[in-house]
Amino acid sequence: MGRAFEYRRASKEARWDKMSKLFPKLAKAIQVAAKEGGEDPLMNPKLRSAIATAKANNMPKDNIEAAIKRALGKDAAEIKQIHYEGRAPHGALVIVECMSDNPTRTVANVKAIFNKNKGELLQNGSLNFMFSRKAVFHLEKVEGDLEELELDLIDAGLESLEQNEEELLIMGDYSAFKELSDMIEKKALVIKKAGLEYVPNSPVSFDEDKLAEIEKLLDKLEDDDDVSAVYTNID
Repeated sequence: MGRAFEYRRASKEARWDKMSKLFPKLAKAIQVAAKEGGEDPLMNPKLRSAIATAKANNMPKDNIEAAIKRALGKDAAEIKQIHYEGRAPHGALVIVECMSDNPTRTVANVKAIFNKNKGELLQNGSLNFMFSRKAVFHLEKVEGDLEELELDLIDAGLESLEQNEEELLIMGDYSAFKELSDMIEKKALVIKKAGLEYVPNSPVSFDEDKLAEIEKLLDKLEDDDDVSAVYTNID
């Protein structure tokens, strides 16, 4: 079988390991959205986007339906959305979003990760003026002229539209999430990932050596089961 087999097996194991960590996080997002706005995706844009993100990451339909049922069950865990702010090595700023049924455990884990990786946890609110909350949609690329689409999305609250080799990125104020989501649905665009994100107001560049230290901290945060997203001011 040789090296090719070993490489394929290692690749499969890495993919399975990634899915084993990602699927529970996607399920939490679905649960929170369903509990907050109801089980009907047509009436709940947050749930609709959470489901679309899960599907884009190959989460099985059964897992998605099970997450919705758990959210509406009598014995459903109380999952809270919480965030923490911190400073990484070399002054990089970090916002950590979590979904947890045990905030005491979560804050202890997040604080330990910062402390062990040359960072520090800051008081919440410290980074209020360094980031803006935005409705962000990562979509599959669109063929043809984007001008008409852009005009329609502006009416729904679009602030920026950018297409690169990999995706179409749409961004608007956080308050326009529902309107943008509805217009994206109307235009039959395919969502890869969507949600409210923290966008840095003044991105900062770091050299490769500094980035390596910063990314070590970011990787540890993203590996934590309760962490749903990590945002930085890295350009």
